[in-house]
Amino acid sequence: MNALFPNLDAGKWREIGTASIDTLLMLGGSLPLTLAIGLPLGVLLYLWAPRQLHPRPALYGVLALVVNLLRSAPFIILMIALIPLTLAVMGTSLGVRGAILPLVIGAAPFYARLVETALREVDRGVIEATLAMGATTRQLVLRVLLPEALPGLIAGATVTAIALIGFTAMGGAIGSGGLGDLAYRDGYLRSRTDVAVVTVVLLLVLVQVLQFVGDRLVARFSRR
Repeated sequence: MNALFPNLDAGKWREIGTASIDTLLMLGGSLPLTLAIGLPLGVLLYLWAPRQLHPRPALYGVLALVVNLLRSAPFIILMIALIPLTLAVMGTSLGVRGAILPLVIGAAPFYARLVETALREVDRGVIEATLAMGATTRQLVLRVLLPEALPGLIAGATVTAIALIGFTAMGGAIGSGGLGDLAYRDGYLRSRTDVAVVTVVLLLVLVQVLQFVGDRLVARFSRR
């Protein structure tokens, strides 16, 4: 590595290592919360949508509007707008801790739409047969919809995890830490091309690992 990047000393490599760990911490802290919030939101979007099991046009309209607004807002703008809330909840708007709340708020609506799409792909005949046997909505969701849509849910979680990696990189521009912050401070502001290249390569490797794991899980559960 020193031969490829002779200008990177041991201290800079330690800084890159720390930034990599910070990125993984942000991903590890935000992804479970994103999935935990996005999954029920997606289920509600599916159930309340017109011509679905429990259509609630007014509730669906409000929820869909909120979801669309949050998932369409550029993350860096959303992160800045959420600074007062982040300070109140997390105690800081900087570093890994300050990035978790904006990451979850930005990514949960994104995953909710993917969940809704995955549930819509469940065979309608299976749903009708389950209802004909007297299943409640809770039983239908937990025992039929979610198991049948599991490959799609996993694929959506993979896409969401990769999106979160991109969010962490963008958040580096306003002090969230991680590889994005290092790339912005050293790679851009100080014109360190070598640092920029290393951070981009590390982010690409992380994305490829996540995609590989996600694809393997989808393939495994699709064979059930």
